[in-house]
Amino acid sequence: MTTKNEQKPLSFGKTMLASAVGMIIAFVALNVITIIICIGMMASMLSSNMENSTPITGNNLALELDLTQMVSERKPNELASLFGEKGGTSIEQLLTAIENAASDSRVKALYLHVGGSNLGWAQAEELQEAFARFHNSCDKPILAYGEMMSQPEYFLASSADLLAVHPSGVIEFRGMGAEVIFYKGLLDKLGVHMELIRPTSCSYKSAGETYVRTNMSDANREQVHSYINSIWDYAVKCMAANRDLDPEKLNTIADNLSGFLPDDALKQGLVDTLCFAQDMKTMMNGQYGVTKIVKANRYAETVGQQKKKDYTDQIALIYAEGNVVPGKSTGTTTAVYGDDIVKALTDAAKDKKVKAIVLRVNSPGGAVTASESMTHAVREAKKVKPVIISMSGLAASAGYEISCFGTKIVAHPTTLTGSIGVFATLPEVGNLLRQKLGITTDTVMTNKNSTGLSLYRPLSADARNMLQRNVEDFYITFTQRVADGRGLRRTYVDSIARGRVWTGLQAKEIGLVDTLGGLPLALNIAAEEAGIDYEKTTVKVFPKEKTLWEQMMEQMEDGKEEEIKARLNAIIPFYSELEHWSQMEPLQARLPFILKID
Repeated sequence: MTTKNEQKPLSFGKTMLASAVGMIIAFVALNVITIIICIGMMASMLSSNMENSTPITGNNLALELDLTQMVSERKPNELASLFGEKGGTSIEQLLTAIENAASDSRVKALYLHVGGSNLGWAQAEELQEAFARFHNSCDKPILAYGEMMSQPEYFLASSADLLAVHPSGVIEFRGMGAEVIFYKGLLDKLGVHMELIRPTSCSYKSAGETYVRTNMSDANREQVHSYINSIWDYAVKCMAANRDLDPEKLNTIADNLSGFLPDDALKQGLVDTLCFAQDMKTMMNGQYGVTKIVKANRYAETVGQQKKKDYTDQIALIYAEGNVVPGKSTGTTTAVYGDDIVKALTDAAKDKKVKAIVLRVNSPGGAVTASESMTHAVREAKKVKPVIISMSGLAASAGYEISCFGTKIVAHPTTLTGSIGVFATLPEVGNLLRQKLGITTDTVMTNKNSTGLSLYRPLSADARNMLQRNVEDFYITFTQRVADGRGLRRTYVDSIARGRVWTGLQAKEIGLVDTLGGLPLALNIAAEEAGIDYEKTTVKVFPKEKTLWEQMMEQMEDGKEEEIKARLNAIIPFYSELEHWSQMEPLQARLPFILKID
């Protein structure tokens, strides 16, 4: 019996109905909110695109090359822009802007604003070469300013007509150093044992050493010392010429850190003046009549659309930037996706308007299967038309394999390349599970090696021998690929391979690279090899980008996974590394992992 104030509990059917209605309402509300967010994001993107495509009006412009944010090879796609890359710029956009500004009567000066970017040495070289072409084409000034300049940024800024630094800023002029992170101590504490298997001759292939050592091997120390000295010697020579200083003086300044602080930098002749950003703008107005400063990436977009011509002859430009991985891109992560590059090469080879292909490589290497697929695609494309390789900051290991069959290879003096070798890694986490987490495993087998490659117990002798044969065989395959592609004897390739990293300058001397220069040189060589006039050629970028809607749909499917990864990475030290072990292919052709080379 119940009183008046007491309520009877809902029946089972009514409870289920109420729950179902609640779930439907929540589902509809969530989807409405998602649609509103998507519409807002798309509206923001459309607004941004409309702003970028709006013609730039007025005269007396200064073109600002803003290198205070992330710099990539190719401009970020629309989805990447929505997810945080909107403020960045690309070498592609900067080169377009500099080239067009030389002949644009509206542009009175280039304004290089540096500080805080990820600009690498080879990218700085690419832009410095563009500055040289700009100076040869016109008498307009290049003005540089920065607050916190990295050494590659200073290397670029040193070629400006006027170089200024913030009165409280810093120039990190200290010479080059390389630091390698070693995880063995962490793995020992976690109870994880990492197996590293590499060809017996690949002593320089040191990528896997970060998991099994606590310091650099002698071979790795030798190669790192060699290539950082090659880069630094070249950079000092260029900076000394740009600033009319003695190379020995620059090294003394670096040794003593006597150009680090603004007042010291001014006294040593590293910079011309100390001032604030507003002072630079006032000076540009007073001396050069500049009344408006325009971002180079926006200028590149508008000028590119205005001057775009569809010539009959085309050169395909394919960007291969990031780690080499199998599969297709989802649009939010920069990597060299094997399927995408293979398709781009195949499509460009079949396109009758395309007379030559330029493959722009900026990769430390990665998965062997993807590398092999792309290498095969380069060989097939080369049967139809010239394939010119343009190396940026990195074209090493798998990044070199996909390059070696190019008709010609063009690299910067500071490019890191080579690293012709392979390794395999396999973690054994049985102790971690048993001792740290209390998890045990048991097995039932049909054959003695059914669990020989298990992550939960030590590698069997048969499995180790099989993996050793695997890496030895692929190393022979890799060196033979290079020998065939470069027209060299395999024995000679073996002598310069063994996993060793070379700079572009060194690589040219030993035959791994044909000539030194940047992307414009590679495009001109492509036109020459194809027998066409580069000035009457359209450069067409492959692969074609997916639409914003296609990218957003793929991202929405993967969004939860990315969110979980981000949270785990925040609370578990080196979670990204642990995840990488579990996902990467056993066989890798990858550059040694260097935490910092600046």
